[in-house]
Amino acid sequence: MVSQHALLPRSNPAAVGMSSSSMLALLDELEAKSIECHSIMVVRRGHVVAEGWWTPYSADRPHLLYSLTKSFTSTAVGLAITDGLLSLDDRVVDVLPEHVPADISEQGRRITVHHLLSMTAGHGKDSLEEAWELEPNDLVKGFLRAPFLAVEGTQHDYDNATTFILARMVERVTGRGLPEFLDERLFKPMGIDHAEWDRVASGAAFGFHGLHLTTEAIAAFGELLLRRGRWGDQQLVPSEWVDLATKRHIETLPLPNWLPNPDFESGYAYQFWISRHGYHGHGSFGQYCVVVPSHDLVIALTASVGPTDALPGLFWDHLLDTPTTPQTDALLADRLQHLSLPPVPGTAAPDRSAKATLVASPSAALSEGTTVTVTPESYGWLLQLGPNLTIRAGHNHWQESSPQGRPVVASAAWQSNTFIADLYVITTPHRVRLTIHSDTATATWNTVPLTGPDLTLHLQHPLMTRPDVA
Repeated sequence: MVSQHALLPRSNPAAVGMSSSSMLALLDELEAKSIECHSIMVVRRGHVVAEGWWTPYSADRPHLLYSLTKSFTSTAVGLAITDGLLSLDDRVVDVLPEHVPADISEQGRRITVHHLLSMTAGHGKDSLEEAWELEPNDLVKGFLRAPFLAVEGTQHDYDNATTFILARMVERVTGRGLPEFLDERLFKPMGIDHAEWDRVASGAAFGFHGLHLTTEAIAAFGELLLRRGRWGDQQLVPSEWVDLATKRHIETLPLPNWLPNPDFESGYAYQFWISRHGYHGHGSFGQYCVVVPSHDLVIALTASVGPTDALPGLFWDHLLDTPTTPQTDALLADRLQHLSLPPVPGTAAPDRSAKATLVASPSAALSEGTTVTVTPESYGWLLQLGPNLTIRAGHNHWQESSPQGRPVVASAAWQSNTFIADLYVITTPHRVRLTIHSDTATATWNTVPLTGPDLTLHLQHPLMTRPDVA
């Protein structure tokens, strides 16, 4: 866990003209819609007025941001441009010449920083998978080789590879790794000392995903943007860049396999989405940094949700233009203090052990044939998943383990003749449900991580894998 210190001052909803009743109604609706939230923080007029974490998630633990990472990479690009090391018109082929394929097209030669930031290179789709297949050892070269279906600058296509290339361009012109550059220029001056990054096999940060931050750090980033790059008495990011990076540059089309959502169809900025109110950074499974300048409002949310059209629209329904209700401030504070994802219900059966073999199942987290053993302990159970994963699971409470370097938090119980355990990969949106009945077992993800289903991989620190998020 990280050391925890306040980045933002605290207040209460009534003091900043917000309705605690409306925030309670928001929590009710999130629950009614079965949106699994892990944390929420609401900042109004520079003060945190509501904050809560659903146990076993907690304030001091970083959470994987997925594509919300892109907004931080965009900020790094802005800082490099401010330093005169990069410009919006700089071409990929000039900044990264050793990655230029011999058969590059004329359009490939024209792709600039602006096209990458606005995701208007013209591939017509997310090029990541194809780029990887074309060039397994050079994603930049694969991106430039992938066919272009639209003229650059004319069409937005959500394209993870663009941000990977931006990260490499920042590193080239600054001579620093992206994490180190952002640590020096952004995180440390803000007091954020716990940023963690997933990396590709070479050791480079993904750039388009993989950053882990606490909820308050996400909210502080939103507040920095709301204040147009100013943090206390320091102008960390030029106001001109914040204005440019958060304004609409291109219209957006409905995204493949997404539910229609007007807050993702209102335009795209520089690695930010334009919302019906303000703008937001977004990561898969419900990671949000929402900035609403017209209401002096920032909302940070971490979650584990499938496709939904509810967010961020629920924020507009409950947090904008609502009457002040000071009489419910205490009720809201109490509700936020007692948020929880329930431990697995059932009995302890302290003398009962189990041994089983994993069978194939949808969204499997471990290989078929893996041996699973369950041994009763004073705190609950010791789970052995294959030769390398030993995990503690509590009964009616959560137990933490770090078998490969990253923490997993688990609870379990017997339900009649079936043993069930929930294993939260607690620095991510993901969990695995382990079920044992007789001599067979299944281990399935609630939502499969975009970097692959192997649980062992996701418990390694740092996670290092091929850039296959698509």
